[in-house]
Amino acid sequence: MNRIVVLGSANMDLVVRQSRLPRPGETIFGSGFETVPGGKGLNQAVAAARLGASVDFVGAVGTDAYGDELRALLAAEGIRSPGLASSTEPTGTAHISVVDSGENSIVVVSGANSTVTTLDAAQRETISTAAFLVMQCELPIPVLVEAIALAREAGVFTVLTPAPVVPLPDGFLASVDLVVPNQIEAQELTGESDPVQAAEALSTGLTWAIVTLGSEGCVVAYDGEVLGLAPARPVEAVDTTAAGDTFVGALVARLATSTGAPTEETMVEALRWATVASSVSVTRVGATTSMPSFDEVAAILA
Repeated sequence: MNRIVVLGSANMDLVVRQSRLPRPGETIFGSGFETVPGGKGLNQAVAAARLGASVDFVGAVGTDAYGDELRALLAAEGIRSPGLASSTEPTGTAHISVVDSGENSIVVVSGANSTVTTLDAAQRETISTAAFLVMQCELPIPVLVEAIALAREAGVFTVLTPAPVVPLPDGFLASVDLVVPNQIEAQELTGESDPVQAAEALSTGLTWAIVTLGSEGCVVAYDGEVLGLAPARPVEAVDTTAAGDTFVGALVARLATSTGAPTEETMVEALRWATVASSVSVTRVGATTSMPSFDEVAAILA
């Protein structure tokens, strides 16, 4: 198994369930509340680990109860975290509203995540000796630029979920080996409302691009050419909070089972696992609490 390093955010998700989103100035009653470990980076690390991957996590949490809980979760999932710094800032939080249809809206308060502005020697060693580097945009962009340059020099395959969409340096996306936005993010990044055209634009220059479309599946492209549409697995969604992160974590976990750079064949196989894992996650409530195990996904694909 090739080793995966996730450089990303670790948050505590504060989740409110409600019938609908309130209008501006309106107060409504919710039907439930819970705290769930999350953050796009931590989510993707857990998803990959549950699919059998060897995972290291690099980021920061506060020296508070939420930070202690997130460290405990990583340890319980078998994810190594010597690169997880302790910050004087509070652990990041995500404030999530989930409506009865399963759709959600999220406000993130970065906290300790915002302090990850550069890599220390141990973190650089962790990244440079891995096979895959997985990132999102919930950390400061300068540390992602530093990590990508280090990964390229060391021959590490880089994967980026460009969420949330933030201003990026020129050439940033082209320097990534695989970019995985959803349809809205792809449109914001390229100006193309058609996901096929967006995938083509994002994949120029020997880059893989996978634009996820929710219940409609995903568009896959490489080097400026769309390779096809991978269908979704039909399920009744309860909570879509972790769908994208589960997809990415499972995708990279399966890519890590093959040697060498991904090929069209290994990417298609990885997409099968990612699609099933994501479909299972939306039938459950929460982020890390919704992610399936290797055995669950394997049983569905058997």
